[in-house]
Amino acid sequence: MSDLPGSAGLAEALAPHTGALTSVEPTERGNLSDVTALVVGEKGEWFVKAVRNRPGGRRDSLIREGLINPSVHPISPAVLWQAESPEWIALGFEIVRGHHADLSPGSPDLPAVVDVLNRIARVEPPGIVRDWPETRWDRFSTDAEARLLRGDALLYTDLNPDNLLIGEQTTWAVDWAWPTRGAAHIPPSLLVVQLIAAGHSAESAEEWAGGSTAWANADPEAVDAFAAAALRMNRHRHDRDPDADWLWAMVSAVGQWVDYRARRGAAFNSFI
Repeated sequence: MSDLPGSAGLAEALAPHTGALTSVEPTERGNLSDVTALVVGEKGEWFVKAVRNRPGGRRDSLIREGLINPSVHPISPAVLWQAESPEWIALGFEIVRGHHADLSPGSPDLPAVVDVLNRIARVEPPGIVRDWPETRWDRFSTDAEARLLRGDALLYTDLNPDNLLIGEQTTWAVDWAWPTRGAAHIPPSLLVVQLIAAGHSAESAEEWAGGSTAWANADPEAVDAFAAAALRMNRHRHDRDPDADWLWAMVSAVGQWVDYRARRGAAFNSFI
């Protein structure tokens, strides 16, 4: 096999680590990557993520994932090598086997999902995250709300069922393409949204999030600020892409959550 289909030059870039490729199985994961595949070569097998070696977000995110990996392994599969050529930059991960998390009500996967959030919360943030403050919700927040999203915790922010793999002995959180530093309650807040989208009531979703130490210690006002910003963000995204059903599902889920917290007396201002 001389190259990966549609990815001229990538096999050559990987060759020092893989040897000649004998099998390539493209995967559906990795929206921010140009190539994601299970790759078998003369030297072994790996899960490979690769992007075109061009300045910008995709290259930056892959570099960031490689930098954070030593701090979040074994929560994340290990990066075994990194490859770079003028055309490509790639990471080769150990292959782990499990099923994507089922977040629906009654799922046996839910305790494992909460457990992996607690494992993430216990990670000591490495020094590199000082330069990675979480700001993506700022444009959808008031200044006061944005301040409530600041913090020094290491954040895993791409939390969704496809990125949570349940194995026989452990659970992995994969795809650390954009780790940041911010308020510790943000990852369990993201779980609340995903649980509601999977069919939970807002009350049930918050009960599951309550198993997370970061959620249990959160300032309710800070959680309110995140929920409000998340609703504005998802409305904005849906307005730009109204045919994307998954975006409407996010708007609906966050909207249910905001309504629930409002009924419980949370203070949401008219900016919503």
